[in-house]
Amino acid sequence: MEFCKRSGGFQKGCKISPFTKGGLRGILCPNGFPLRHIHEQQGVALVVVLLALVLLTAMVVEFSYGVYTGTNDLYNWRDAQRLSVMARSGINVSARFLSNLLKDRTFKFTEPVEMPVENPFEDFKGNIAIRVEDEMGKFNLNSIVPLNQIVNETDQYSPYSCFKRLLTVLSLDVKIADRIVDWIDKNGESRLSDSEAGAKNALLDSVDELLLIHGISKEDYDKLLPYITIYGSGGININSASKPVIRCLSNDISDELAQRVIDYRKSMPFKVKADLQNLNGFGSTVYNPFSGMITAESSTFSIKSTASSEGVKRVIETVLDTTTNMVQYWKEY
Repeated sequence: MEFCKRSGGFQKGCKISPFTKGGLRGILCPNGFPLRHIHEQQGVALVVVLLALVLLTAMVVEFSYGVYTGTNDLYNWRDAQRLSVMARSGINVSARFLSNLLKDRTFKFTEPVEMPVENPFEDFKGNIAIRVEDEMGKFNLNSIVPLNQIVNETDQYSPYSCFKRLLTVLSLDVKIADRIVDWIDKNGESRLSDSEAGAKNALLDSVDELLLIHGISKEDYDKLLPYITIYGSGGININSASKPVIRCLSNDISDELAQRVIDYRKSMPFKVKADLQNLNGFGSTVYNPFSGMITAESSTFSIKSTASSEGVKRVIETVLDTTTNMVQYWKEY
């Protein structure tokens, strides 16, 4: 008994006759229609079922992956919001800390303050790292171009000349000074062939603008960043200035003299800037020419608060003017 294609079932008396047509072999029933074996149809059905399973598996995997990534994104967003609140609390605590310190007029800010705090709250497993730094211990880039727009290039104690010395100490191209001048000054006269390209012709609003100035690379920016600012009164605090910044004040200040300032203030910060004259090597001849550019006090500080937990991190950077309690810069990422 065989399966007959025409009748759609098993037929008695079907005689099996071999035939060959178009290179195919089969069997014929008496009425001339080909017969198909059951195992052939089962093979086709198996292929169809396998294809369906493959498609269903792909759909399930895609759906599962979408749910997984969506859930992770939600958790990361939730954690980021919590960390943002924690980082803000770090900023607030630091601001109060500064305010209380500066009430004591004898206090002199000398070095950056770092305050790591592990698990600051019962329901928060992570840490908050706070760094407070004196912005007036850095060179103010906006001071290069005075209000009258006339840059003094001949006086070795002018801000322009001091900044060029800073570039030299850092082994950077001194032409960077001219590029910054053209970016800030209001005239359209180019100091270099390309230094007025896209110039802002206004004061810098943040040090990040250096990356927009043609001819200043990311490497130049990274090397300059620890020593420059655009905040504060323009006076450089000798109690917190780094060695390169101290050296930029005068051609007469060597690496050894700058280190002498740093070593001295660690044990006895300068109460007033004139106290610098008491330090060996800083007599009136050396001190007087740059005395107008320095101070011994600070009122502008940068605060960086980093909150992290289980691989997720939130950072807030701000600059605070403690005389007015005004935030001059805020960046969160």
